[in-house]
Amino acid sequence: MIRLLLLCTCAPALLTAQLRLAISADGSHIVNITQNTTPFFYLGDTAWELLHRADEAETRMYLQDRQAKGFNVIQTVILAELEGLTTPNANGDLPLDNLDPTNWNEPYFAHVDRVADLADSLGIFLGLLPTWGDKFNKKWGVGPEVFTPENAEVYGRMLGERYQEHNVIWILGGDRNPENEEDFAIVRAMAKGLRAAIGDTQLVTYHPQGGYRSSQFFADDEWIDFHMFQSGHGSLNDKQNYDFPRDVNREAPGKPVVNGEPAYEDHPINWRPVNGWFDDFDARQAAWWSVLSGTDGHTFGNHNIWQMWQPGREPISSARTPWKEAVHYPGAAQMGHLRRLMESLPYYDLEVDWDFLTAGPNSSGRETVVARTPNDSLVLAYTPYGDELIVQTEKLPEGADYRWFDPRTGGEIPFKPEERGETMVFDPPFAAERGNDWVLVIQ
Repeated sequence: MIRLLLLCTCAPALLTAQLRLAISADGSHIVNITQNTTPFFYLGDTAWELLHRADEAETRMYLQDRQAKGFNVIQTVILAELEGLTTPNANGDLPLDNLDPTNWNEPYFAHVDRVADLADSLGIFLGLLPTWGDKFNKKWGVGPEVFTPENAEVYGRMLGERYQEHNVIWILGGDRNPENEEDFAIVRAMAKGLRAAIGDTQLVTYHPQGGYRSSQFFADDEWIDFHMFQSGHGSLNDKQNYDFPRDVNREAPGKPVVNGEPAYEDHPINWRPVNGWFDDFDARQAAWWSVLSGTDGHTFGNHNIWQMWQPGREPISSARTPWKEAVHYPGAAQMGHLRRLMESLPYYDLEVDWDFLTAGPNSSGRETVVARTPNDSLVLAYTPYGDELIVQTEKLPEGADYRWFDPRTGGEIPFKPEERGETMVFDPPFAAERGNDWVLVIQ
């Protein structure tokens, strides 16, 4: 009889003190310097419209749910995408007077203050975007473009002064790439204003549009503490999830990287419902591919939740599920299992090893990503379809323990691999098929 060893899913105790993050001395990962430089595994959820569309009761429900499921970062936007400058928030307030980023409407920002206080009390960081990207590079969306280098610097400083005592990670960009000199100047000016207020007390990064990496634009900029990429919503089995971490490390060595926006659960594939919909398996595949390829955490998203969709609102890209129902979809809890396993291991020492397997699938969405520590005391391998894996015995540490970790439930199954000549064979439970994904843990 198979016995499942379940990891604890208890919610952490409420916290009230500000938490300080920094980058480790070797530049490989984020650490919590408030808690003796404990490694901080970034687990984010995208709630872009939270500050704009949710009232305080809804916000509390959502944040408490995400805390219980293991999220420690919530990515949201002050000047929101969906007509955020012209449609009031849930309290009836607009953010700016006369569309001036330096002339704030105080009731709107008082609401942001209360959300920041609530996130602090739950030990959650707000991954706070000062603005969605259409406010400096419209390209698509509604805009309008309201930023110049001059007011962007003032706006950044004002934000930093107001929220420097909160648990905040600043995320510039907002799904846009800088495309001309003015775009670059606006982003750098906003970063300069932030840094003038916060110094090195809070982390700053950049969220590019789909298919891009922040290191393509800001590899040499000192203001950016870690890099983000967006593997996006364009295709099944997107290899950017495992290629981009390597690309970032080549372009900007010495800084951590996080996948800031992968395929969303319940999002139409390539934005067209006729192609089908990404599900929780697609979210898991993107997460495990990314993390074992070298990211310092991961961002999850549900297509209905980022836009806080509910009947009566115009659905963006065919959103179809009320967001308060979508919070119970399985993908979010499965991300918590990822975080708990990684935090129980020295994940920050892992290095991807594409040559570890003697035999295993390497195409068509079945690619098995293997990561190991330099001394081989820990090996993790993610097989999306539960395919048989074969390894030369000489590559395996002597006296190791072997277990299958179930990314759907967080359960673990200890086992002994089959010896086959000079190799060891690892055969996951059940038949190999889409969604029967497993993580091999050798320790």
